[in-house]
Amino acid sequence: MNQAVKAEPSFRESVDLMFNRAVALMDLAPGLEEKIRVCNSTYTVRFGVRLRGRMQTFTGYRSVHSEHMEPVKGGIRYAPNVHQDEVEALAALMTYKCALVEAPFGGSKGGLRIDPRQYDEHELELITRRFAYELAKRDLIHPSQNVPAPDMGTGEREMAWIADQYARMNTTDINARACVTGKPLNAGGIAGRVEATGRGVQYALREFFRDERDMTKAGLTGSLNGKRVIVQGLGNVGYHAAKFLMEEDGCVITGIIERDGALFNPNGLDVEAVHNWITGHGGVTGFPDAAHTAEGASVLEEECDILIPAALEGVINLTNAERIKAPLIIEAANGPITAGADDILRQKGTVIIPDMYSNAGGVTVSYFEWVKNLSHIRFGRMQRRQEESRHQLVIDELERLSADSGIGWQLSPDFKQKYLRGADELELVRSGLDDTMRIAYQSMREVWHSRDDVDDLRTAAYLVSIGKVAASYRAKGL
Repeated sequence: MNQAVKAEPSFRESVDLMFNRAVALMDLAPGLEEKIRVCNSTYTVRFGVRLRGRMQTFTGYRSVHSEHMEPVKGGIRYAPNVHQDEVEALAALMTYKCALVEAPFGGSKGGLRIDPRQYDEHELELITRRFAYELAKRDLIHPSQNVPAPDMGTGEREMAWIADQYARMNTTDINARACVTGKPLNAGGIAGRVEATGRGVQYALREFFRDERDMTKAGLTGSLNGKRVIVQGLGNVGYHAAKFLMEEDGCVITGIIERDGALFNPNGLDVEAVHNWITGHGGVTGFPDAAHTAEGASVLEEECDILIPAALEGVINLTNAERIKAPLIIEAANGPITAGADDILRQKGTVIIPDMYSNAGGVTVSYFEWVKNLSHIRFGRMQRRQEESRHQLVIDELERLSADSGIGWQLSPDFKQKYLRGADELELVRSGLDDTMRIAYQSMREVWHSRDDVDDLRTAAYLVSIGKVAASYRAKGL
């Protein structure tokens, strides 16, 4: 086992290995490949905050991978083990992710080395504001240069603090709210942002199941209905993905893995009930309607149709890849499968929908939020009622024809109600996300099925996204 651990590439090396695998199949000009690979800059900041009667020093990072488009975009994570290599690898992934889903951003990422659970809300606010101040004064938070978002350990609350801190420092910037995305609705956020990454996972799976060729590669048939799903991590992403797949697509969530063990029930778990239990008890231990195992990672190896790793990097690695039975894995987290495990799984014929694509729902809806902030108007405000009145015209005319001709037929009330409702912001956001996820998947699928030298979706995703970044650089005249 020690041998396996030694041979395991780091997250950063995994991203580089996968980049190299794709670039070897491309015809890039000498030097351009290196330009796309390297991280442009990483800023390390160490700042003090007076807490609990003494000065505490914190270390944070903001890495900019590529400025082929600006602003650059990427989350800020709060975790005790954040380090420069991880932040740079995540920034690189952001570049490729934005290119793949056609969000007009370069890639960036931030991190603060902190365990947020060790601090109360007031302390976290002081720390976050100071971090934001250090970044903003160097234009590492700026609506037209660098736009952060939530990530592991951060959420709407932290984004509201960052936006307010930026606004305090830039009192005349009319677009100040666009300096960060993932804000609460009442602070310039957008409907559907919290659910966005999990919703994107759902849309990705729906698109996968629309094509017989894709299902055949994974040895699956039929539709999402009845498929057994195991989710690792019931945080924001895992919870929403599991909830939507269960409630709207008829999936059976057989396993949920959390930090204090895992729940397993072959007849299916109630995602909402488990989520409420975790909220109240801090973990899955003691949940009544399922078998609990303290050895959570073992449930990754249970029989299922779809495995959704939605928490940490490297949970599927050289030590357990051989025993993973799921024919289809969708990476809701960043980098949950190491490069070594990726090789083993591909040889086994496992189909992997890669993180670069499958968790891009977050950045897609962040893009919509940024556009909303720059336009200073919520989506649907201008056209919703006009849409409704046009639909009403059609309904009135149909009902008049029925009455005049004496046919006596009536529209079903359900149809009438649905047809008459104009789209609000949430529906428009979901529509835009669905369209984005479909088109991005189709571009990968095309490469996957048409090229003999591409045997997996990850390579296909890298080929599509690196091709787009290279085209941007060429268009700039670099």
